[in-house]
Amino acid sequence: MKDEIRDFLISRRANITPEQAGLPTGGGERRVPGLRREEVALLAGVSSDYYTKLERGKIRNASDSVLTAIARALHLDDVERAHLFDLARPTRPVPTISEPRTPAVRDSIRRVLQGMTVPALVYNTTHDIVASNLLGRAMFAPIFDSDRPNLARFIFLDSRAPGFYGDWPLACSLTAAMIRYEAGRDPLNSELTALIGELSTRSPQFRRSWAEQDVHEHRTGAKVFHHNEVGDLDVTYDVLELPGEPGLSITTYSAVENSPTAEKFVLLASWAASQDFTTHPTRTRII
Repeated sequence: MKDEIRDFLISRRANITPEQAGLPTGGGERRVPGLRREEVALLAGVSSDYYTKLERGKIRNASDSVLTAIARALHLDDVERAHLFDLARPTRPVPTISEPRTPAVRDSIRRVLQGMTVPALVYNTTHDIVASNLLGRAMFAPIFDSDRPNLARFIFLDSRAPGFYGDWPLACSLTAAMIRYEAGRDPLNSELTALIGELSTRSPQFRRSWAEQDVHEHRTGAKVFHHNEVGDLDVTYDVLELPGEPGLSITTYSAVENSPTAEKFVLLASWAASQDFTTHPTRTRII
């Protein structure tokens, strides 16, 4: 955890120039990118020695006001600020065997999925797809070839991923940033730790993306997917949290009415209806 704190704070101050922070540059060449430790300390209103101790991992006793001041000095956004607090307050208890990290998807949620007219997936914090509707299964058909469909493993370990995502490097960066954010929120999650270890060992691209130290919370945005059957899909995604089922969320993929992608969704539904998706065994329930 000390390494996580150090690497995160170093990476964030490296992203802020003295000009952005409103500090005089003083001329001459700087030995470090971004802000120096003493400059962050000055902006946060703490001593240089105290900030150095925080950056070295001794952050658990820091007050909320100090953490807030550091977040402000480093120009952290809401997600980065939350990640800093998570790193400083790793107090979540270890779950017991009787408390699975990924609860079963309720029948009522499955009925909601079934009633959706756009592709939709339910996934957990380790990026396992635990349920989907038929359109979601069809849209992400390559990922469902696995007996345990997992978005992160597909992105970093499957040779088809660069051709499936319209901007694969961005998908890699955002996925690594989402995993880091979840690891900060739940540092005792053994499944998430195992996923990070697996991807770090097997994927050079994951190691590069992970080294960026970014954090990201998926909420809404636009993506392009290259689908082998219907062509490019230019979609808006929205992530819907499931109250009462922590760790699970529904992601929907919609298109502007009468757009080319909306027309392709009709083709996708026809193609999906013609497929026998049971030929690829999966623990994900398609409804």
